[in-house]
Amino acid sequence: MNERIIELTEINPKDFFGTQNSNIEQLKKYFPKIKVVARGNKIKIFGEEDLLDEFEKRLQMLVNHFNRYNKLDENSIERLLTENDNEEKTSKSTDDVLVHGVSGRLIKAQTANQRKMVASMRLNDMLFAVGPAGTGKTYTAVALAVKALKSKEVRRIILTRPAVEAGENLGFLPGDLKEKLDPYMQPLYDALRDMIPHEKLDSYIESGIIQIAPLAFMRGRTLDNAFVILDEAQNTTHGQMKMFLTRMGKSAKFIITGDPGQIDLPRKQISGLKEALLALKDIDGIGMIYLDDKDVMRNKLVKKIIKAFKGIETE
Repeated sequence: MNERIIELTEINPKDFFGTQNSNIEQLKKYFPKIKVVARGNKIKIFGEEDLLDEFEKRLQMLVNHFNRYNKLDENSIERLLTENDNEEKTSKSTDDVLVHGVSGRLIKAQTANQRKMVASMRLNDMLFAVGPAGTGKTYTAVALAVKALKSKEVRRIILTRPAVEAGENLGFLPGDLKEKLDPYMQPLYDALRDMIPHEKLDSYIESGIIQIAPLAFMRGRTLDNAFVILDEAQNTTHGQMKMFLTRMGKSAKFIITGDPGQIDLPRKQISGLKEALLALKDIDGIGMIYLDDKDVMRNKLVKKIIKAFKGIETE
């Protein structure tokens, strides 16, 4: 009798195995001639060589499904173990879903302008998504990045933003560099946690597949095979914006998000985002989507607040 050990990596065994190993028990029923022992993140199997090959093939299909949808249930297990295809039918029927998030959450573009962001990203390598707070521009951008990573269109995701209200001055904050930066990067972490299971996200960050860093850290780099998001771009200076845009390497996708109505730069400092929107508006390969209060997905009061401030600013 042959023995084989299969190790599960970047996956939570408890979620994958199911309550009281229910998923593994279901899998065993389809392979009655194989002895299966699941412990920790390892599955030990005993049986004839050809049966072990088939078991491992079907197990990989379940792992692929779990990685894509972040869940595994009785129906999906039965379908994957009895069908010969690789879920092409399923993927075609869910083209509007950007990411299958944590606990099976379906993450889609929710509004007309968010859908325009998705469409524009298919046609362009660089996209400016501009609009007020709460319009989902950053969240949609992160979802597009995660989708590109999962489909292997890029090898890594790089998320950055100016780490300051004025000049990236972090010295007054307590702690080491990561502790100083985390409050500024929190919205990006929040979006990622909705879309990638905790263990896998930690693994991606540790290995550098996902990088979250302040804008100053982009200087001197060439960003190849990456999906790069610059968030809060309204707080970039002319020099910072030019530096960032010229980091673009081969097979890269860039999304720049910002709200020109919330500039925290000193009064005499011109926003690099505003300059870029004017200077780059006629360049092929660069898309520009303008979101507004109709795209706000937060509390209904947020729409009213945006309208109220807009009325004051135009007076």
